Amino acid sequence: MTADGPRSTAPDVVDVVALGESMVTFLPTRPGRLADVPSFERSIGGAESNVACVLAAAGHTARWVSRVGADGFGDHLVETIGSYGVDVSAVPRDPDRPTGVYFRTAGDRASDAHEVAYYRAGSAASAMSVRTVDLAAVHAGRVLHLSGITPALSAECRELTRELTARRPGRPLLSFDVNHRPGLWRGTDDGPAVLLDLARGADLVFVGEDEAWGLAGPEAVRAALPEPETLVVKQGGTGATAFHGDRATFVPAPRVDVVAAVGAGDAFAAGFLSATLRGLPVRDRLRHGHLTAAAALTVPGDLAAPPARAHADRLAALDDAAWGRLRLGPGWTRETGRADEEERTP
Repeated sequence: MTADGPRSTAPDVVDVVALGESMVTFLPTRPGRLADVPSFERSIGGAESNVACVLAAAGHTARWVSRVGADGFGDHLVETIGSYGVDVSAVPRDPDRPTGVYFRTAGDRASDAHEVAYYRAGSAASAMSVRTVDLAAVHAGRVLHLSGITPALSAECRELTRELTARRPGRPLLSFDVNHRPGLWRGTDDGPAVLLDLARGADLVFVGEDEAWGLAGPEAVRAALPEPETLVVKQGGTGATAFHGDRATFVPAPRVDVVAAVGAGDAFAAGFLSATLRGLPVRDRLRHGHLTAAAALTVPGDLAAPPARAHADRLAALDDAAWGRLRLGPGWTRETGRADEEERTP
């Protein structure tokens, strides 16, 4: 195949295909301003690839579709994501465009002191389009997961996302995480409108209450977005509300001893999707989303191994009172870790 052309293969059908940019992330070795930090440790970051990695670690078949540069950073991304068991065969190398990278400070992303420096303009992934992506590999999944980051990368990426969210017979279940990153939409004020339009084409939408077009409350979000069969409004540490058809289900989030407030949104989506693939009821889908998010919140990095399925199923099956007492701390994903229900529930 050419550097820009899609691969012509007959890909195996997988549980989930996740399409989007992943970047090499440089994490500081100590707190402080980027100007003062002397060294960084290398990691990876990408909303869609995070979802694919967590789902693969949870026992599902997953494929990541993207583009990377023909450079060492591209090698690192493909090798690392592949090491989780994710199919990376539909990730071509671009000899003319680099792999994106970014640096961030060690502080909480929600604080004013947090800094992020992106070097992704003109990246290989920003050249994703209906011409350069293997659409057969994209559609060969029970679920196709996208996010609102991709359409912000370039006009070609926006066109691709519109194509993939168009309602057509026979397409996979279309999952869309709004993931509104205002910094990616600098120079234009149409980001929220574009994301709302794309979300209307999805079957399953995840949106944080803080990014939901200035609307107040889950019911207002549902009123503005009635098209998706399932809409999940994430309400931070309070919980999440899922609208499935005409029914609304709210599940409070468990208390979590947070180590690092990163990666929780992607993990929540992965947990909810895993439970969806297993055909679990909506309440349990939300609980698995919360549990998988808690796994990410109780480790330092963006990616965390999800709890073993049997362990998560046991916690998700707790009665409402026991679920309300649940408190999760570092190491809780191990059966012997801290998953306290204050009054221990067998």
